[in-house]
Amino acid sequence: MNEEFYNRGLEKAQQKDYAGAIAEFNQAIQADPYFSAAYVKRGLAYYDSGAILQAVSDYTEAIKLDNKSVQAYYCRALARLALKNLPGCLEDAEKVIQLNLNFAAGYDLRGIVRRKQGYIQDAIAKRSVGIANFKKAAELYLEQKDAENCRLCLEKIKQIQPKKETTVNPPSSKPTPVISTQDYFTQLLDKAEKGDTGEAIADLNWILKADSQDAQAYCCRGVVRCKMGNYREAIADFNQALQLNFQDAIVYRNRGKARSQLGDHQGALLDFNQAIKIEPENGLVYVARGNVYRSMGNYLAAIQNYAQALQINPHNPQAYYNRGLVYTFLEEMSKAIADYQKAASIFCEQEDWENYQQVLDSLQKIQSSVQGINKTTYNLLRQKLLRLVGGYWEIAQRLIQQKKNVYPGMSEEWYLQKVINDWESDRP
Repeated sequence: MNEEFYNRGLEKAQQKDYAGAIAEFNQAIQADPYFSAAYVKRGLAYYDSGAILQAVSDYTEAIKLDNKSVQAYYCRALARLALKNLPGCLEDAEKVIQLNLNFAAGYDLRGIVRRKQGYIQDAIAKRSVGIANFKKAAELYLEQKDAENCRLCLEKIKQIQPKKETTVNPPSSKPTPVISTQDYFTQLLDKAEKGDTGEAIADLNWILKADSQDAQAYCCRGVVRCKMGNYREAIADFNQALQLNFQDAIVYRNRGKARSQLGDHQGALLDFNQAIKIEPENGLVYVARGNVYRSMGNYLAAIQNYAQALQINPHNPQAYYNRGLVYTFLEEMSKAIADYQKAASIFCEQEDWENYQQVLDSLQKIQSSVQGINKTTYNLLRQKLLRLVGGYWEIAQRLIQQKKNVYPGMSEEWYLQKVINDWESDRP
C-alpha cells in the first residue's frame, strides 16, 4: 500500500502538483513510518513549493532512518544553501563526498560554499584528497558524459582565478582613525563571546586601573563576568556602574538578568521595571522580564511581556521563541509551533545559525509529540469507522475520498471524524 501512495506522489510531483504529492507521501509515511525515501521525496515537494524549512526537517528525518543516504544529505545541503546556512551546507556536502567519492555534484557544491564563504583560494586549491573541488567535479562530470555541467564547473574556476594587479595604489597619507570608546567595548564583548573571556577581563581591568570612574567599563566587565557564570561579581560591577550613572537602562537590564540567574526574581523584576521606566520602548527588557515571570510560573504575565516586546518589534525572534516555550508549558501546542516557526524564520533571515538550530530542535520535539497524539487519534477514529462499516475498509476509503473531494485540504483525522459523524447522523 505504501508503495502505491509513494508512486502516486512521484507522479504528482512530476506534474508539479506539489500539494497533491505531499498528500500522497503523507499517506505513504503513515503506512510505513520508516519509509526514508518517502521523507526525501516529500522534502523535495516541500522545497519545490517554497517550504524550505519543512524540506530540511524531512531530509533530517530521512537521514535518521538511513544515515548513508547520499540523496538525503545532498538535498539537505541544497536546502541549507537556499537558507544561507553555509556551515550546515558545507557539513552535508562533506558527508556526501565521504559517502560517494565519485559524486560530482558534491564537489561542485563544496566549491560553491567555499567561494561564498570568501575562501577563494580554498575553493580551487588542493583539498585533503589533493584535488580541487571544481576541478574534481568537472573531471567526474566529463567521465559521466555530462558536458554541460562540466563546462559550468570550468567557468566557475575561471571566475575565481586571482586577477593580476594592473595598478598599485600609493600608500595613504591619512592617519588611521582612532577607534571609538563604544567600538572598543564592542570588540571586547565580541572577544568574550568567542571564548576569550580572560583576555577581555584583563583589558577591562587595565581600563579601570587607569580610570576607576568609567561606568561603561564596569558594565562591560559585568557582562563578561555573566558570560563566565560569575553572577555575584557581575552584580558588584553593575552596582558600581549604577553609582556612577543611575539612569543607564542597559545596566539595570543586565543586573536584572544576573539576579534572575541567582534566583532573586523580585530583585530582577525591580531592575527590569526601572529599565523600562528609563527606556519604555526597549523590547529586550520586556523579553527578559517575561523570562523571569516564566521562571516564577506566572505564565500569563510572561506572555503579556513577550507580546509587548513584539508590539515594539514584530521581528524579535527571542520574544517568539520564549513565548512558544510558555505555550508548551500550557500545552497549547499549535500556538507553540507557530511561535517556534516564526522565530526560526527570523533567525534564518539574520543568519544566526546557532539560535536557528536551537529553535529547530525545540520545534522538532514538539512536532514529534503532536504527531504521536495525532497518530493515536487517527488510529482510534480509523478503528471506530471500520466497525461502523462492518470491517470493510474499501467502503470507508470511498467515503473518505468523497469528503476529500468536497472538503479539500483538511487533515486525515478531520476526514475520519466527518465520515463518522455523517454515518451516525444518518442512522436512526
